[in-house]
Amino acid sequence: MARAAVGLGSNLGDRRAHLAQAVDRLGEAGEVMAVSSLYETAPIGGPEQGPFLNAVAVVETALTPRALLDRCLGLEREAGRRRRVRWGPRPLDLDLLLYGEAAVDEPGLRVPHPRLAARRFVLEPLLEAWPEAALPDGTPVSGLLAGVAGQEAVLLAGPGWWDDQRLLDGR
Repeated sequence: MARAAVGLGSNLGDRRAHLAQAVDRLGEAGEVMAVSSLYETAPIGGPEQGPFLNAVAVVETALTPRALLDRCLGLEREAGRRRRVRWGPRPLDLDLLLYGEAAVDEPGLRVPHPRLAARRFVLEPLLEAWPEAALPDGTPVSGLLAGVAGQEAVLLAGPGWWDDQRLLDGR
């Protein structure tokens, strides 16, 4: 079993519901150990589009990094994501951020996520859900926050948001 961190994002449709459903479905890939608070952030790059909701889920899984990524991509497709425009709007965006102490560099899969250190909307929720997270070389993820101090991430809901959404959805 490995502990993996998955970044969640949505800026189309019922953003909160998309993320809550993704957390539930990630539970099919392993045990969801923690889910961060919910943050709202401006999009980075791409065409003009609405703001994102972002969170991080930490999962204990027996899946390989590739199998977990494939599962995430399948969940994106099920939510209606179509990859037509790079960094365009999407109902669901799932990124494999960390996978235990593994470093993976193969076609279509890089772990740690190559832009992890440049995104406050990833680092802040990641550290909330997995405070002791570290890069494969042992560097604590907490040390990366200073590099994104100027970026804004607005806290919208505490760590119980996805359970609250499940109740609203009748799940």
